[in-house]
Amino acid sequence: MPYFATSTEWFEQSSLLLKARPTTTRITSKYTVLRPSASKIRKRKKYLEKRPNLSSTNNPSSTLANPSEPTATFKLKTYDPVSGTCLKYETNKAAEVGRLIGSLGKLSRHMAALPDVVDDFSKPTEMEGIETPTREKDVKVEVGVVEQKVSTGGGGGKKKKKAKK
Repeated sequence: MPYFATSTEWFEQSSLLLKARPTTTRITSKYTVLRPSASKIRKRKKYLEKRPNLSSTNNPSSTLANPSEPTATFKLKTYDPVSGTCLKYETNKAAEVGRLIGSLGKLSRHMAALPDVVDDFSKPTEMEGIETPTREKDVKVEVGVVEQKVSTGGGGGKKKKKAKK
């Protein structure tokens, strides 16, 4: 039951496990927000007093900067009950949570027996059988019909004001 240090390691190992056993493997996610207890707040304040280089000016996003702020964690677990394999990853970075949730869609393609989507933006996509119409070849403009519609003038528009008597 290893905890991975980076999200890319967890993603790679989870994709391999899902390719091997797509019907039995499950991915679970858990998001928790914990308010620190009074003792934790005191411990964090003491720690900050001992180390002045960890002040809020150096690292404003750190939970150590303001000890009374709640700590939020996002945990991902990939588990296969047949083989007993359990892969875990935990983070408290808000930007990484969005990326991980987006990557869950890519992982679930194996479970649904869909082909992998390759994101190769280096070469242009080629669509066979679909052409963009050009005015000269494909679009036929009938000049007489257009002129007739314009000259009739029987549509909506502004109402004319009546002259005063």
